[in-house]
Amino acid sequence: MVGLSEGEKQFLRGGIEQNLRADGRTRNQFRPISVETGVIPQANGSARVRLGATEVIASIKAELGKPSVLHPDKGKVSIFVDCSPTAAPIYEGKGGEELSMELSVSLERCLLGGKSGAGAAIDLSSLVLVEGKVCWDLYIDALVVSSDGNLLDSLAAAIKAALSNTGLPKVNVVLGASPEEQPEVDVSDEEFLQFDTSAVPVIVTLTKVGKHYIVDATSEEESQMSSAVSVSVNRNGQICGLTKRGGAGLDPSVIHDMVSVAKYVSQEFISVLDSEVAAAEASEE
Repeated sequence: MVGLSEGEKQFLRGGIEQNLRADGRTRNQFRPISVETGVIPQANGSARVRLGATEVIASIKAELGKPSVLHPDKGKVSIFVDCSPTAAPIYEGKGGEELSMELSVSLERCLLGGKSGAGAAIDLSSLVLVEGKVCWDLYIDALVVSSDGNLLDSLAAAIKAALSNTGLPKVNVVLGASPEEQPEVDVSDEEFLQFDTSAVPVIVTLTKVGKHYIVDATSEEESQMSSAVSVSVNRNGQICGLTKRGGAGLDPSVIHDMVSVAKYVSQEFISVLDSEVAAAEASEE
């Protein structure tokens, strides 16, 4: 928890009221973002994202598996978040475990449509090689290295960048003589297919401080929030998921306005993120 004096709280709230935050940004501005890809050689894809002083790493591991009985036409994606105790003292012990679980669940809701996979922003059907028989299982592991607010948006950006960096080995499938037989698979060591991230959204969190809501809140700003709404939006401006935290209730008209702002802000954020990812991948070559 960030400890602020009464004067610091008034200064912070007054700046947001005047649309000039403590670090010079307006209410709807993100901090500078930087991206590195391929930071974990053993993974199928990985990325490091820095958003201001917040730093996170995401890695993708792909393994062949079998689709679930309930969703034979879909692959599987699991998201696990770990908050390093070095990122903030509050992450030591139970506090870090609870936040890790909260972030993992929020990311699944916004990117995968929850546990069921219904309405997933990541196309799970593209991960199926043989319906009901063979699919890709993607394990997404994310680590919070340094925390200065807005972890959810940073993690989603890192996951999108890591997926863009992901190459899935080409697989040749030989079907069995009968439908009951498990197909034989030959996984290439040389040919890889790039994961399509065109529909993968970003997350924009609107944090309510006083009468106003702000984008990309710092830890100090989050310490003064009453509630926050996180909206996942793709490049077509479509809403893929939404989650809320904080005890204070919000009027439906306020949520509608927050979603509209998130849709507007997301398009510039996607553009900047795409440019950073392209630059990072070019530097790898």
